[in-house]
Amino acid sequence: MISNSTLARLRSVVGAANLLDSAEDRISYSYDGTPILKQLPDAIIIPRSVDHVAQILKIANEERFAVVPRGSGSGLSGGSIPVENSVVLLTNHWDRILEIDQSNLTVWVEPGVITAKLHAAVEGLGLFYPPDPGSAAICTIGGNVAENAGGLRGLKYGVTKNYVLGMEVVLPSGEVIVTGGKSVKDVAGYSLKDFLIGSEGTLGVITRVLLRLIPKPQSSRTMLAFYSSLSNSAETVSDIIASKITPAALEFLDNTTIRSVEEYAHLGLPTTIESLLLIEVDGRLAEVEEDAAKIVAICKRHGALEIKVAGDEQEAVKLRTARKAAFSALARVRPTTILEDATVPRSEVAPMLESINRIARALDLTFGNFGHAGDGNLHPTCLTDERDKQEIDKAEKAFGQIFDEAVRFGGTITGEHGVGLAKMKFLEKALGEPAIDMMRKIKEAVDPNGVLNPGKIFSLHPRCEGPLPTNRDQIKKFADSGAFT
Repeated sequence: MISNSTLARLRSVVGAANLLDSAEDRISYSYDGTPILKQLPDAIIIPRSVDHVAQILKIANEERFAVVPRGSGSGLSGGSIPVENSVVLLTNHWDRILEIDQSNLTVWVEPGVITAKLHAAVEGLGLFYPPDPGSAAICTIGGNVAENAGGLRGLKYGVTKNYVLGMEVVLPSGEVIVTGGKSVKDVAGYSLKDFLIGSEGTLGVITRVLLRLIPKPQSSRTMLAFYSSLSNSAETVSDIIASKITPAALEFLDNTTIRSVEEYAHLGLPTTIESLLLIEVDGRLAEVEEDAAKIVAICKRHGALEIKVAGDEQEAVKLRTARKAAFSALARVRPTTILEDATVPRSEVAPMLESINRIARALDLTFGNFGHAGDGNLHPTCLTDERDKQEIDKAEKAFGQIFDEAVRFGGTITGEHGVGLAKMKFLEKALGEPAIDMMRKIKEAVDPNGVLNPGKIFSLHPRCEGPLPTNRDQIKKFADSGAFT
C-alpha cells in the first residue's frame, strides 16, 4: 500500500478534490473493458496540468510506487488495470480539441478527446480522421495512440499510427518532450513518436497529440451480402482484393453473431445464413459507383444469397449496425464475454475460422466470430461465465490454441487490442524471447525504476528469474488478496 504520507504529497500537488481514495472510487477504477481481471488501486489522481503529471511521476520515482495511465478504460487487454502499490492517473477529463489547422490538414487534441467527437468536429469542416475503433463512441484519442487502435476502416486507411504526426509526452522520469510536428518530412534523429505509439502506457504519459487529417470522401456506398457458407464469403473477400478494389470497410459476421445481433437490434437479418459481409466503398462519386457495381458482381459470382445496398445514409447506418452491434449483441448471451483479436494474412482467414470452430467444438465452448475480413483481423469471442472455473479454464486453453494457430498461419496474437496483462504469456509465441528481451531493455532504459504501468506486455524480469505468470495465476492472486469481490 502507498503510505499516507505519500498520498499527502500527491494531494498537495493536485489538490484534495483531485485525489480519490474512497473504497467506492477504488472499486470503480479496479477494472477496464477486459473481463475477469481486476485489481484495486491505492488511489485515483486527476492531474490538471502537464506539470502535475511530471510532479506525480517524480514522486513515484522517489517513493517507488506505480502510475497506471487511464483514458476511458475501454481497453480489452488489461492495459489500464491497476497493479499492486499503484495509483490510476486519469486523462479523460482533458477533452479539448485545441486547434484544427485547415491549411496543414492537422489537428491538435488533448488525450481525453472522444474519437467519435473528433470525427464529427472535423467532418463538419469537410475533413476526415479515418481511424474508427469499434468503441469510437467512448474511447479516447490518448488511449487509441497508446494501443495503436485499428477499426473498421483499417483496410483502406490504416490504423492510428498512420495519422499521428507528433505528441507531447511526460516520460517516466517526469521530463516532458514534444516529438514530431506539422512538417511533412522530418528525419532528425530517431522517430520517438513511433517508438511511443502502441507502447500501452509503459513508456510515457500522452498529454497532447497532433493528428493528420485528409479530405472527407465525396461519396460512399454501403452493402450487406449474405452467404450460406463461410468459404464463399472468404472467397469473395479474396476476389475483391485481387480485383484491385480497396473498400473502406470489409467486415464479416458468422451465424452465431448474426443471430445475436438480430435478437438485439432487430435489423431484419436472416438468421439461417452462415455468414454475412459488410462492405463499404468511398471516394469520388463515379469511382464509388463503379467499385460498388463490381463488388455486387463479385458477391453474386461467389454465391451470395442476397445483397442489400443502402439507398441513402440512413439506410447505410442501419446496415453498419449489423457489424457495430456485434460485440454488444454477443455480450448479452452469457454473463462473461471474452473478445480477442487473433490476426492472420487475408489468404488464411477461412482456414483460421475453421480452426477456431474446431477448437470450440472440441472443448464444448460457444464462440461467435466477427471481424475485419479485409485485413485478416479476426475477433473470436468466447461466450462463457467467469463463475464457472472449469469453463474459464477451457476458454483459456482454447485461446492458447487459437493463438498457436494464428502464429502457424503466419499471423499474430493481437492486431489491435494490445498485449497488456491478458496476453503476456502468449507473447513469446509470436515474437520469441530475444525480441521480448530487447523490449525489456528499452523499458529498463526509459523507466529504470519501473514506475509507469509496470508488468504490462511482458514481465520486467528475465525468464531465468522465474516463469511468467499465467492469466489464471493473476486472477487467483487478485481473488486471494480480497481486493475485489
